[in-house]
Amino acid sequence: MNNKFADVKLALFDFDGVLTDNFVYVTEDGNEIVRCYRSDGIGISRIQKIGIKCFVISSEKNPVVEKRCKKLKVPLKQNVLDKEIAVLDICKKYNIDLKNTLFLGNDINDIPALRIVGFPVAVADSFPEIKNYVLYKTQAKGGKGAVREVCDLIFNSNK
Repeated sequence: MNNKFADVKLALFDFDGVLTDNFVYVTEDGNEIVRCYRSDGIGISRIQKIGIKCFVISSEKNPVVEKRCKKLKVPLKQNVLDKEIAVLDICKKYNIDLKNTLFLGNDINDIPALRIVGFPVAVADSFPEIKNYVLYKTQAKGGKGAVREVCDLIFNSNK
């Protein structure tokens, strides 16, 4: 399986349930707060340094997603209704073949993206409906190191 990680040139990540633990906290004034795993950022930074492009694709339009991606220095597409179209647009933008593209997701709205990429991956606590669409399932849960796990596998496969 590690050979497949060596083929990755573009890593795409869902946000909720992948970079977060899929919980949302809502304050009395309506602001949303999410919990992220800091070491995911280190993993992303490592693969960016070896030339792997990264991108976050989110169904949500939320300032917290934008702020986290800005801090991670990862481009973002928000308010995405069709993740297949978003993946195709990003691959075209970077001129990267779908077969060299990894998508890490967790839920049924990720299926359109998982279906078309060369390396579809799910977090350990993903919803069962996506299991038939993935080639690899992480040991770590979403928001608890799944992104770092995938990034480390990519990084170590490119040494």
